Amino acid sequence: MSRGYFQDISEIRKNAGKIAVASKTIIPEVAAVKFPNLALESPAGRALQLPLVASPPLDGSHGAGGTVPVVPDAALVCLSFRASSQKMAESWSLPFLDAFGATGKVEAYEVSFIDSWLLSSSPVRRAFLKTMRKSDNPQRHAVYAFGDHYDFRKELQIVNLLTGYIYLIDRLGRIRWQGFGAATQEELSSLTACASILLDEK
Repeated sequence: MSRGYFQDISEIRKNAGKIAVASKTIIPEVAAVKFPNLALESPAGRALQLPLVASPPLDGSHGAGGTVPVVPDAALVCLSFRASSQKMAESWSLPFLDAFGATGKVEAYEVSFIDSWLLSSSPVRRAFLKTMRKSDNPQRHAVYAFGDHYDFRKELQIVNLLTGYIYLIDRLGRIRWQGFGAATQEELSSLTACASILLDEK
């Protein structure tokens, strides 16, 4: 977990970001682990936390306020720790939304991690977010995580910060598929097949 930049770049040169092979089949529910909680901010200044999790209603009640968060049946979470991997994230998120966006049951989150203490400070962070790109697609979310995320990376066993990490999350916040680096056509096919299964699950 404490590797340096030169170790990361050496590995990337060898495997072009493919530090492991993407899942070929969906991870069974009994073997799936929960995606770690992650606090995020959008360029619009909205705070949110992943994973979004569906809670069962209590006696048919939706709570005192009557508002229930909309939780997608399948969420694609693309993690980028350096700018070099943002294009990798898009190679997954755009085809995913092309395939399933019309269903209205999916969301894609392109998460950029900002570990600079200066950019993470409150006044600079607000100015930084105002300059960041905003998506015209309501199902595609460009969001940012500020500060140190060592514990988060440790839970997901993320070591190399120069590649992309891709997770397909179900309605209960569990990881059901994962990929790395830039998408290949074969890997997109496996992602599509696994997402279709999630959309059919009740």
